[in-house]
Amino acid sequence: MPGNRARVLVLHPVLGILDYRVPHGMAVEPGAIVVVPIGPRQYAGVVWEPERLATEEVGDNRLRNILAVADAPPIPAPVRRLIEWTADYYLSPPSAVLAMALRTSAAFESAPTIVEYRATGQVPDRLTPQRAQALERIGERQGLVRELATIAEVSDAVIRGLVKTGAIEAVVVDTDTPYPLPDPDFGPPDLGADQAHAASVLRHAVGAEAFQPFLLDGVTGSGKTEVYFEAVAAALAAGRQILVLLPEIALTEPFLTRFAKRFGCEPVAWHSGLRTSQRRRAWRAIARGEAMVTVGARSALFLPYPNLGLIVVDEAHETSFKQEDGVHYHARDVAVMRGKFEECPVILASATPAIETHHQVAMGRYEELKLPGRYGAAELPHIEAIDLIREPPERGRWLSPRLVKALEETLARGEQSLLFLNRRGYAPLTLCRNCGHRFQCPNCTAWMVEHRLLRRLSCHHCGHTVPAPSMCPECKSEDTLVACGPGVERIADEVAALFPDAHTAIVTSDTLWSPAKAAEFVARMEHGAIDIVVGTQLVTKGYHFPNLTLVGVVDADLGLDGGDLRASERTFQQIMQVSGRAGRGEKPGTVYIQTHAPEARVMQALVSGDTEAFYAAETEARRDAEAPPFGRYAAIIVSSEDKAAAEETARMIGRAAPQLAEMHVYGPAPAPLAMLRGRHRFRLLVHARRSFDVQDVIREWLGALNWSARVRVAVDVDPYSFV
Repeated sequence: MPGNRARVLVLHPVLGILDYRVPHGMAVEPGAIVVVPIGPRQYAGVVWEPERLATEEVGDNRLRNILAVADAPPIPAPVRRLIEWTADYYLSPPSAVLAMALRTSAAFESAPTIVEYRATGQVPDRLTPQRAQALERIGERQGLVRELATIAEVSDAVIRGLVKTGAIEAVVVDTDTPYPLPDPDFGPPDLGADQAHAASVLRHAVGAEAFQPFLLDGVTGSGKTEVYFEAVAAALAAGRQILVLLPEIALTEPFLTRFAKRFGCEPVAWHSGLRTSQRRRAWRAIARGEAMVTVGARSALFLPYPNLGLIVVDEAHETSFKQEDGVHYHARDVAVMRGKFEECPVILASATPAIETHHQVAMGRYEELKLPGRYGAAELPHIEAIDLIREPPERGRWLSPRLVKALEETLARGEQSLLFLNRRGYAPLTLCRNCGHRFQCPNCTAWMVEHRLLRRLSCHHCGHTVPAPSMCPECKSEDTLVACGPGVERIADEVAALFPDAHTAIVTSDTLWSPAKAAEFVARMEHGAIDIVVGTQLVTKGYHFPNLTLVGVVDADLGLDGGDLRASERTFQQIMQVSGRAGRGEKPGTVYIQTHAPEARVMQALVSGDTEAFYAAETEARRDAEAPPFGRYAAIIVSSEDKAAAEETARMIGRAAPQLAEMHVYGPAPAPLAMLRGRHRFRLLVHARRSFDVQDVIREWLGALNWSARVRVAVDVDPYSFV
């Protein structure tokens, strides 16, 4: 660094960018991870190029010394450019974006070893039922005391007792053990003509080592994964690192198994389910360039890869790639920008690409590779709509007679079925038929959802739970509480009543909360231990079950409520994805869509399979409304525990809105979800022309205002949620 001073982006939520003195004998460079003082406390930070981050010039006599430089690789320049771009585009503090790159303490930990525990094979003299259960379930597994207790479903004290008896021993583990290297030639696939062509294009792009976004657009079951695995193999052969983003943690475990069959070992996983030692090991290996392939959730996008040669965004249409708190970024779009800064190709793989992605193809910015048919002998399923007005279910039930008959026939053939309803729990609303009382969350403007399996009422927004009541809290009447509407648990009960001998599994985020649980579910499906799956959107993507031949969509109209501009598109994507689970092997598949509006454009498109016409109509409607991708939206969300303070701040922001021809501001108005986690919420919506620099205007507009510390103002650029 020039002179004896350095500009540091500090992991401090308010201050962020500060200048420090570089002590004599200390060498720092842009990207170096350092420890600096702020007041009496110490913070981590990263040294930045002085000209990149503006800050008030401070005299040398006021500078404090950098305390230490971490023994870790520096944050590479492309990552620093990505942090700057993300902070600028999504109107977030650069320190908040940097925190995603330094999400682990790995850069500062000096101890390379931890103590884990494993069974020795000895049987203790006093073998209680809990100890026997622990030893049986732990088997050859190894981990921390808490992890082993979770696996065995016993208390920590039981594990510690087994340690004292010698039945479990301590093992010193080197957390920086190198990962096995994937072999690009281990298990090459047999590709069809369309797949081979797409794979050839992608391999060439990897070899060119230049930025190029691709849309890999293939119907469900067309072998998109096998195709982009060929690009992964090309990058591995060239010695470059690869990042594969998945939308759900539950998809990680099946993907790891599939990857290992192709490349001989599993990739490095990065997601919230990792324990601290695993996270540290992965971060270090990635930063040193030793982890060649990383598969992870959206947060993996900001990790400090020094030699990134390929980025893949699988299921790129998924809305879960949009971060809804903290930094409101969309991983699909940020992935493209990272590819630009890294000068490497980016592959967006999807059977139902977003309209925004289609538009980029139409503009010539993305290259499209199409896979129009399923891989091998598999064919696309036959899709039918069931008009619930003409063919209603029996009273008190939710499955129409035609769907029930199809389930019966599928069971008789020894094949598997899937019933899809994107609503967790037993029922979305519980009320008293005597006085009409409805159970509402005390923290949110939302009804409490009954979870009968867990015997509780839960809010799916803030997590507030209460035991399932036996009487109405208002009128004190017993046996008057009624469940209104179906959730997956209620559908599972109906299936159990109709087919008592069938093996049914409920698949939601409540039951598949970890990669291990997902792997267990996959194993049971593959071994035929499950006949009927009842699940939410968690089962719509990524899974491949050759014996699953019937899909029933219980309530296809559910996602069309609420006035969201993407409601039709999201419904189409979701039902197409869940339909794609049927008939993925040699056996033909059938899909039944239960709906009250079979004449709706989205339902007609699903039944006819006319995807092009649906996207064309939706795109034209967006164009007429100047909605994304033809216009720009930004949401301003004002919240506070004090309703009056939130409302007054929202009105102040509205009154100060700039009057510009290229931009319109709507609101403020109470948010549809007017209270969330105990905070009252108001929203303003900014609508601007596509070419208009809305970020600079909002930055200047809000920067000139002051509001109470009790009020929180968040800006969501390109919002996906309008609640």
